[in-house]
Amino acid sequence: MLTDWGSRVSPANAWTEHPRPSLVRDSWQNLNGLWNYSVSKTESEEGIAQGQILVPFCIESALSGVGRPLEPDEVLWYRRTFGATAGPRHRTLLHFEAADYETTVWVNEVQVGAHRGGNTPFSFDITSALKPDANELKVRITDATDSVGSYQLRGKQTLKPRGIRYTRVSGLWQTVWLEEVPERYLSDLRVATRVKPAVIIVDPVLSGVVVPGEKLQVVATLNGQTVAQATGAGRLELAIPEAQLWSPAHPHLYDLEVSLLGADGRPLDRVKSYAGIREVGTKRDQDGNLRFTLNGEVIFHWGPLDQGWWPDGLLTPPSDEAMAWDIHFLKDAGFNMLRKHVKIEPRRYYYHCDRIGMLVWQDQPSGGPDPKWTRFAPNPTDAIWPDADHEQWMREFREMVDALRHYPSIVVWVPFNERWGQHRSLEIGRAAAAYDPTRHVNIASGGNFWPVGDIADSHNYPDPAFPLEDERFKDFVKVVGEFGGHGWPEPGHLWSGDESKFKLYGNMPKSREEWLARYTRTLGQLVDLKGKGVAAGVYTQTTDVENEINGLATYDRKVTKATAQTLSELHRQLGEEIRR
Repeated sequence: MLTDWGSRVSPANAWTEHPRPSLVRDSWQNLNGLWNYSVSKTESEEGIAQGQILVPFCIESALSGVGRPLEPDEVLWYRRTFGATAGPRHRTLLHFEAADYETTVWVNEVQVGAHRGGNTPFSFDITSALKPDANELKVRITDATDSVGSYQLRGKQTLKPRGIRYTRVSGLWQTVWLEEVPERYLSDLRVATRVKPAVIIVDPVLSGVVVPGEKLQVVATLNGQTVAQATGAGRLELAIPEAQLWSPAHPHLYDLEVSLLGADGRPLDRVKSYAGIREVGTKRDQDGNLRFTLNGEVIFHWGPLDQGWWPDGLLTPPSDEAMAWDIHFLKDAGFNMLRKHVKIEPRRYYYHCDRIGMLVWQDQPSGGPDPKWTRFAPNPTDAIWPDADHEQWMREFREMVDALRHYPSIVVWVPFNERWGQHRSLEIGRAAAAYDPTRHVNIASGGNFWPVGDIADSHNYPDPAFPLEDERFKDFVKVVGEFGGHGWPEPGHLWSGDESKFKLYGNMPKSREEWLARYTRTLGQLVDLKGKGVAAGVYTQTTDVENEINGLATYDRKVTKATAQTLSELHRQLGEEIRR
């Protein structure tokens, strides 16, 4: 099954966009395209090259050109050459936006680094390994997925796809790229904002040898006009006059030019970035229920559960255009939020949410053993995780926050979905809130409730429900983090061709009209809950995924089961605050 975008993918156009919108330099080189690959049974011997694979698509995907699973006892090898020369007064960085799961990298047979984790970006300084002419890059990757005894964070990947678990993803699955930087350079920007008074805060992360007298210069522009600038050492605050605040209805973004200057005022490094001025918070309504606020105003979060899977690329969207289509469809349909479900998207995805205007609840990818599922029952239990596996979980969570904290669209971190891998809940909830105090924490969407974070989250299918009378939740924002799941098999657009494989949320409707009637019924129930204190609703889901047929659109995105206009008219029932 191919999407229209997937049918147009070629080695020449595979993900050519700059992959890190929060910090852009002109001096970069895209390494996507055809690489040589092999699969072996040992971690030391590559074996004979078996052909070419199209990076950044995983080996299991159709768009990779291979389409075979990597087994847990196999090793996936990649090789390619590239041109880069170690020159005076600059460094060369090799970036991987994501590789699943354990990765080791060599340049010219010199090991330059290793990384463990399948969902977040990582990079290595490869300057000392470069040669004057052509260079060779070699990558080794292993992937246990959900093998017995594995604590690996994998989201919905499984070795045996079925039901709500999907085809595994192994190896390189996001962009690989090179970047040339000065010896002293801006390796990251921590951008934060305040609304009253309106301020953009830029806190640089610097790498390389310290230059005496160095300072930072930031210029903020809106629609090409300079609105503020500041120069100084370290963290800078820019007061923004007559600020245009960011919201789903008005996704204003300020462009930033950030320069690292030497003592003589000459630029050592210069990058482009951007900021959306917004603040998230809560306030009580007249009945004492906590509601979400954005920029001090109450906002009802309304959106779909969004898996982010594709029939041709699996976890990798076929193109940047395809990825943005999903967000545009949801915005046009009258949603103002989506819950990114146990998957971390390419960083460009969140940039599109920023510019289009879409709030994001971001899940941590799940994995490992589960405790008993008690939902909202008192006295919950957690799964028992060894210290080393818990520390890896925490490392991957911090890497996710570090990679994504820039994007103003993200307003909620969700450490656990239901009780999948849920462990040390109080410790993790407190650590998440401390690591990023600018966003809400939903400790376990639909999972075992522990009194930590900001949100109490109920899952109920097909009809939304919440135990509103329970006093334990009076100091938490009450949300329905999943409901609906109404299925409709669109002929000619099914992954398996057998809709009977999906029966999770009740019997199938007899017509698309009956499907829409069920959707409308549960929407009305959510409207009723909204009036009684529920502050958000998450409908399952954006698209069909493999054997799941409960999407608003088909898996190949060629058919929407209701038009965006029809959905938008229905969603107006939820209130003026989410009108476009």
